[in-house]
Amino acid sequence: MTEQQNKQQANNNIEIDLIEVFKKLLKSKRNIFKAIGIGIILGVIISFSLPKTYKVEISLSPESGVNGTSGLSGIASMFGLGGTSAGFGEDALTFNLFPEIVKTTPFALEILQIPIQTQKEDNIILYDYLNTEKKAWWSHVMGVPNMAIGGIMSLFREEPIDTTTTINPFQLTKEQSKRIRMLQNVLEVETDKKSNMTKVTVSLQDPLAAAIVADSAVHKLQEYITDYRTRKAKQDYDFQFNLCEQYKKEYFEAQQEYAKFADANRNVILQTVTSEKERLQKNLTLAEQIYSQSMGQLQVLRGKVQEAKPVFAVVEPATVPLAPASPKKMLIIIAFAFLAFVFESAWILFGKDIYHDFKNELKKKD
Repeated sequence: MTEQQNKQQANNNIEIDLIEVFKKLLKSKRNIFKAIGIGIILGVIISFSLPKTYKVEISLSPESGVNGTSGLSGIASMFGLGGTSAGFGEDALTFNLFPEIVKTTPFALEILQIPIQTQKEDNIILYDYLNTEKKAWWSHVMGVPNMAIGGIMSLFREEPIDTTTTINPFQLTKEQSKRIRMLQNVLEVETDKKSNMTKVTVSLQDPLAAAIVADSAVHKLQEYITDYRTRKAKQDYDFQFNLCEQYKKEYFEAQQEYAKFADANRNVILQTVTSEKERLQKNLTLAEQIYSQSMGQLQVLRGKVQEAKPVFAVVEPATVPLAPASPKKMLIIIAFAFLAFVFESAWILFGKDIYHDFKNELKKKD
């Protein structure tokens, strides 16, 4: 009974405290309403100061390249080639490379050079467009001190003016590095290792430009992965193709040599002529067999190049967004109003007492 009484008494104290808090806030409701009003005004100012941003998302999924590889593996084994093929696990591994590829400088430089269209301009490259995107007014205000310091420092030292039009990946200028960072902020790639789904997201202030950049980024990523996966197979194919050309030339030469000798000695019945003719015929047969076998190997390697190419299923293609993704004005206004209520309530309940106690302590010390 004693524990129950203690719990009941504690609950009663909590209820009394809550009632006291509510009464204290109710007495200062005018100040709370003023704070909420100021929060709403700040929320409106900030939400309308942020530029509209349109988001485009493209979803990709890898498809297994195992179908139809058993027959190709059988043919490859006939010619003494390995029958291993690119399976789903390898496809998933290459898709996991997408986020890393986007961060690389060569990929960023290629994307920056793509031509795009906007609602205002028809012909502009992404490199130039990124410099036209608007910023909130406080970004310019915060940048004034840095500009002033940079202007003062420029009076005491000579800095080369960046007039470079070509881009050298080995030695980038400050402006080029800045554009690469801007691109990395607006282009994001995420890969889900469980489902192997890859999401490419582009956020720009122009909806048409966002859709074009997202679609171009996906195509570039596909090219990078395809080149990565087929590079070894292409090298083997090119090497075998050169061998085939060499064997083809030797076969034609042996064929012409045999034909010329046979035509020149058509009615001649001599043992030396017969022996030479048999030798040339054996050389022709051997050259034909080598050429035929090398052509078979070339066909297998051609199939391996095709087999190594990853298949990309575009689950969600790029579309021009009709409405901006941000800023969410109503959410910002509500958030500022709520924060104003919290801060004002904290000041009424605790801040005033702490302030007065601190002020009295200072008076006592004086």
